[in-house]
Amino acid sequence: QVQLVESGGGLVQAGDSLRLSCAASGRSFSTYNMGWFRQAPGKEREFVAFISYSGGSTAYVDGVKGRFTISRDTAKNTVYLQMNSLKAEDTAVYYCAAGGNYANTGSYRSYRYWGQGTQVTVSS
Repeated sequence: QVQLVESGGGLVQAGDSLRLSCAASGRSFSTYNMGWFRQAPGKEREFVAFISYSGGSTAYVDGVKGRFTISRDTAKNTVYLQMNSLKAEDTAVYYCAAGGNYANTGSYRSYRYWGQGTQVTVSS
């Protein structure tokens, strides 16, 4: 079992930056692929970013490429999502997920464990 706790969300203005953190605990955290998803009101949960268990492979949804960066610190059992040049459309609850497989890293169905989410609100 992996427990995930997100933090770092808040209210910012368009163009600002924000760093989300996902603190993980449990057995073999370093063996899990990790992902960030987001969900805006009335919308489906959307894939945002993926990072492999080794940190050697990443992927992003088109809308955040060049602005967001996912990373992980295995020593701290923490995954980060650095968000730059935030836009109003980035407003959502952001969720950290663990256990994604390589077959479909962009699908929420691919992840076994989930955090409770952290709210990111970007004003324009």
